[in-house]
Amino acid sequence: MEQLIQLKGREDGPHGLILAGVHGDEYEPIVALLDLVHELRDGWLRRGTVIVDHLANPSACKLGTRTGEDGLDLARICPGDNHGSPSQRAAFAVSERIQQADFLIDLHTGGLAFDIFPLVGYMLHPHPAVLDAQRKMALASGMPLIWGTDYHPMGRTLSVAREAGVPAVYMEFGGGSGFRKAVVDRYKNAVKRILACWGMAMAVPEMDAPEDWSYWLEDARTDSGFLQGQMPAPVSGIFVPAVNVGEFVHENQLFGHIIDTSTGRREEVLAPHDGLVFLLRDLVAVGKGDALGGIMAVKRRTKLTIDGK
Repeated sequence: MEQLIQLKGREDGPHGLILAGVHGDEYEPIVALLDLVHELRDGWLRRGTVIVDHLANPSACKLGTRTGEDGLDLARICPGDNHGSPSQRAAFAVSERIQQADFLIDLHTGGLAFDIFPLVGYMLHPHPAVLDAQRKMALASGMPLIWGTDYHPMGRTLSVAREAGVPAVYMEFGGGSGFRKAVVDRYKNAVKRILACWGMAMAVPEMDAPEDWSYWLEDARTDSGFLQGQMPAPVSGIFVPAVNVGEFVHENQLFGHIIDTSTGRREEVLAPHDGLVFLLRDLVAVGKGDALGGIMAVKRRTKLTIDGK
């Protein structure tokens, strides 16, 4: 099967771009899009065009690593360079596709390093119409956690979309070394729901309750969406978590231990505040400064807004 797949509905309509494989160690989004291609080709797509790029960074996907063979993370180097290294060229091609689209969906997992609670995210775009479209896409997805974050970061697929005025959402769910079919199933459903939201496809049964989110946080603080900066490890060693993804914790509750393999010393890691464990390190070995997890200060069925930097 070719890397770039174009699906056309029976009538003219919006032009959507769906990405997977931005990171090569995130497998379920790739499988979800390959499954969706067959289903959409069976006549489910009524209007418009969908471009499916399930191997956005071929070099990283071939290696099964977050970065390409050049050591670069596509999600940090957009809009790339058409005359640069493999990841730079891939970032350039992806960025051009984003600029030509009416909307973007970018699918991720926690890769080998993290397990993530199912969420849909977007940048808090300064243009009200784009922000409104992104909120509608997030609601339509049916993902239980909605997260709007700082719009300033550069180098992302979403920052390319921001500059082009293209509504864009990304999704995160799962991760670790095993394959999770639940991620594939949820992503297929979420993409179908968003396509239906754009009037491109028939609604799926689950869209009878489009606002089935459980948690919604819009956090405008600087770098609020930077996962790799969450809860940096105070020391190196073996990380043994004491909590689970999806669990609510309280400030100063034990989050886990880091064990020094040379001395046997155990360093306690405590929760910095109350909230939902939405991110948890799955890779056991940690270096000082590595992210151990993330706690989101949300309450069920409450939309929260955090302003400021």
